[in-house]
Amino acid sequence: MKQTLAELIAAQDKSAPAIGATGRAWLSFGGLGAQAAQVADALHAAGIGRGDRVAIVLPNGPEMAAAFVTVAGVATTCPLNPGYKEDEFSFYLKDLKAKAIILADGETGPAHAAAKGLDLSIIRLAFDPKQPAGVFTLTVEEAAGEADRGAPGPDDVALILHTSGTTSRPKIVPLLQSNLAASALNIGTSLALTPDDRCMNVMPLFHIHGLIAAVSSSLASGGSVWCAPGFNAMKFFGWLEEAQPTWYTAVPTMHQTILARAKRNAETIAEVPLRFLRSSSASLPGPVMEALADVFGAPVIEAYGMTEATHQMTSNPLPPRAQKPGAVGVEAGPLVRTAHEVENRLVEGLGEVVISGPNVTLGYEGNPEANAMNFFEAEGRRWFRTGDQGTFDAEGYLTLTGRLKEIINRGGEKVSPLEVDGLISEHPAIAQVVTFALPHPKLGEEVAVAVVLKEGQTATEAEIRTFAGERLADFKVPRKVVILEEIPKGATGKLQRIGLAEKLGLAEET
Repeated sequence: MKQTLAELIAAQDKSAPAIGATGRAWLSFGGLGAQAAQVADALHAAGIGRGDRVAIVLPNGPEMAAAFVTVAGVATTCPLNPGYKEDEFSFYLKDLKAKAIILADGETGPAHAAAKGLDLSIIRLAFDPKQPAGVFTLTVEEAAGEADRGAPGPDDVALILHTSGTTSRPKIVPLLQSNLAASALNIGTSLALTPDDRCMNVMPLFHIHGLIAAVSSSLASGGSVWCAPGFNAMKFFGWLEEAQPTWYTAVPTMHQTILARAKRNAETIAEVPLRFLRSSSASLPGPVMEALADVFGAPVIEAYGMTEATHQMTSNPLPPRAQKPGAVGVEAGPLVRTAHEVENRLVEGLGEVVISGPNVTLGYEGNPEANAMNFFEAEGRRWFRTGDQGTFDAEGYLTLTGRLKEIINRGGEKVSPLEVDGLISEHPAIAQVVTFALPHPKLGEEVAVAVVLKEGQTATEAEIRTFAGERLADFKVPRKVVILEEIPKGATGKLQRIGLAEKLGLAEET
């Protein structure tokens, strides 16, 4: 059995299309193999090899997709959100212990400044739009020493992402080559992917959803992935016509925007029949699932995933089995059970959702406390606690009933409240701050903060939001700032995030 992403891709038909993009010729699997060889040569010459960590900061598109899969065949990939500010890049690059960073040719923004400040090896990526999608060259500004030129094996780390947690520091999730291979195959199996399938990717490629569900599962199945330069509802149906996909995957907020424009694009929908649509990363409202299925004349497959599971855990099945609105489907790779929320044992009925399988990370890096809290042994297996509460119906469909963690899920973007607390608390006028989730009709949750000002100090909501915007990526910036005399506390004196929107009478405003 093939246990690395590179092995799965190398086994495909060399003449078949692999990566596409608007206005570009298709890159074949043979061409992708040649690109992988060139990337290996360039990284090895730069002193980068097996076990070395390479941050990748590139815009969405075929080059980012190709860079991810080819760099993962040489070293450890660490994709980062291009929208981060310099302070955020500095934190993540240092936390990752990155040895090098791949930047677009000519890029001199915050990522470049942070990399220079940390003395990282900077590798420039350049491409010619006349070349097939995903073809690029790498140029090294300064070599980083000698490289281990051995090919990464199943137990080597292929991908590292940060995930927000209930501690002030985002947690580091290392994912092995075998984790990626297992998850790509799991998704391919649950969606019955074949070389005839084509995914149109509109998901950001610094998230597990786009990297694994769209790119990796497509290539591992011998199918193709057409890479949009990001999500744009105005261009979506034009891309659909050009790409001729059999499916796409997105978060609920994207699906809702697409649905709003679907009727005026009925002709395109009829000309490009989809085999299915997929939704993940946040809860898809039942009425939206039903409306999408009706408009597109195709099943809507809602899945449940997270970074620690290398994305997919459960998935609504394809016909003839039912796609149940409000449910996140049946087991689709790992074993999925419910456990007691405090005791380390499995339970029947309502409980914390736990998973076990070859796609699950072995543990957080450098965080024994988080590992002790989130992993346990039971019934001869190692289980990971997802932090979500749920229950199975008689047919094995999982429904999530609540969030046990305090993470804010803003349309699939996960925000750590304590990270926001930490940065906003640096404001000279602020004495106390608590970040909490504010219900939102489209995003599910929005970021809000309650603050208490220092005696004699003044600050407006706009000033605090501007202060946050200079230090945080846009999706983490609070959309609501409430200035209070005192922040409500629980019985033990602790600040309470959960239910704070209701306590402050804000939930009714949404």
